[in-house]
Amino acid sequence: VHFWLKADLSESDRDFFEAEARKLGNSEHVASFRLGKPAGTPREVVDNSYDFQLLVRFASKEEHDAYQSPDDSVHEAFIANCKHLWSKVLIFDSLEA
Repeated sequence: VHFWLKADLSESDRDFFEAEARKLGNSEHVASFRLGKPAGTPREVVDNSYDFQLLVRFASKEEHDAYQSPDDSVHEAFIANCKHLWSKVLIFDSLEA
């Protein structure tokens, strides 16, 4: 998941987003979790325009679906607490090859 935060956010708002996003790793459905920022690698094929990248791995599609459901209070709280902070979200779902 790539997040573009609103341009006019304060540093406090950005810190709040980061703290709330880190809580997503506490979801019972998440097998592994990583939160990162753009590396700033200036190559033609790299998009460094986002603010945060969230990599979440699930043990199965069923765990993914449970995470996406309204029953996952950790994920639902993140959305409720932070959706006003982002201007764009882009998600790439994939299955292991």
